[in-house]
Amino acid sequence: MQRMDRRRFLAGAGAAAAGALAGGAGVGFDVAQGARRLTGITMAAGGLAVDTADWSSVRDAFSLSPGRIHMSALYIASHPAPVRQAIDEHRRALDRDPVGYLQRNERSLTFGAIEAAGRYMQADPRDIALTDSTTMGLGLLYSGLPLSAGQEILTTEHDYYVTHEAIRLAAERSGAAVRRIRLHERGNFGRDGIALEPDAIAERIAAEVGPRTRVVALTWVHSGTGLKLPLARIAEAVRERAGERPPEGRVLLCVDGVHGFGVEDAGMEELGFDFFAAGCHKWLFGPRGTGVVWGRGQDAWSLLRPTIPSFLDSGPWVAWARGVVPPGETTARRATPGGFKPFEHRWALAQAFDFLREIGRERVAERTHALARRLKEGLVETPGVRLVTPLSASTSSGIVCFDVDGMSAGEAVDRLDALGVVATVTPYATTHARLAPSVLNLPEEIDAAIAAVREIAG
Repeated sequence: MQRMDRRRFLAGAGAAAAGALAGGAGVGFDVAQGARRLTGITMAAGGLAVDTADWSSVRDAFSLSPGRIHMSALYIASHPAPVRQAIDEHRRALDRDPVGYLQRNERSLTFGAIEAAGRYMQADPRDIALTDSTTMGLGLLYSGLPLSAGQEILTTEHDYYVTHEAIRLAAERSGAAVRRIRLHERGNFGRDGIALEPDAIAERIAAEVGPRTRVVALTWVHSGTGLKLPLARIAEAVRERAGERPPEGRVLLCVDGVHGFGVEDAGMEELGFDFFAAGCHKWLFGPRGTGVVWGRGQDAWSLLRPTIPSFLDSGPWVAWARGVVPPGETTARRATPGGFKPFEHRWALAQAFDFLREIGRERVAERTHALARRLKEGLVETPGVRLVTPLSASTSSGIVCFDVDGMSAGEAVDRLDALGVVATVTPYATTHARLAPSVLNLPEEIDAAIAAVREIAG
């Protein structure tokens, strides 16, 4: 293949991104009700009509810089037009009349965001708590679970720092133990990436569940390799292995779901887990500084102890005013941390959830998987490149990890950046280069990214 210089590469491949439109978007609000108005599948956004049935129009909803191929939604995402405009409208209103606007609209807009989350997640809104990030959600979850000495938390060696540290702190406070298992060996990858079947993953995890196991703490899609766990199969296998147990010893299944959230077509109930935590500023393209925790009904939420005082549930406030202990069980509202927030971001969550829901969760999953497959197949055929992420969609999602012979992951990412392709390095002891196609990408951008990898692999 003829070698490319930066100018030729950007003139050809970078042109695919040049159609992104800068500037505002528009969404109509009824301030008194905190409601969002939509017209069919087309959302009017500051003069930009976003046709969610047209992938080019979806792409144009993002105000991305031209001349660069943005494939890092797994890290931090651009906001689509409806989210940008919602944030701007709330911010302007708060600047004009901060006390009045907040007092008139806080509860309606906050619960509007929760209801939109419920529609997208196919979940009862009463089972959803709002957080600021995946990190906060996992911290609140693991610190609030009922653990005691003699019990254990089971996890894997492949989970991210946040899960490992959150469960370490929870175990330190409670006296419970932490045990990590391996699902695959480092560097043991075939031509098509990690070679694991969904049933084998489920059986491997279930086989490690013992009489002391109280919590199984997992990650839906591993950010270090792109491996996707079959959550429903794991839940079934673990529950079969655990058998009947008293409520205080029941195995609780908890997942960091952020890298499947906004990609995979799955509702909360069908995943089979008890708790699901995710941030909303990645694949969901939601406001920065937002996240959710879902619990499987009141039976799950009643187990937790809140960590931060809540303002969504008035019960503790009323009890405090009366000088008594708050009555009642923990609920998702009571578990939602209180305090003053970047309200304009929290309230714009509704637009983020509804944007993807209007595109269609099934269409988003099909599109993301198709782009990821196109990228992985191109990398597999590139000499000097080793695919890490499984080629199969059954064990992968949108993250695509790979190695380039003769260079570190950091060097590969830097060289791709010089060609206008935005990649990231996996933040683990063993590093890989990482690209993450999403619905803001077009097929020609995937081809240009493959060409850039071939260029640096030389």
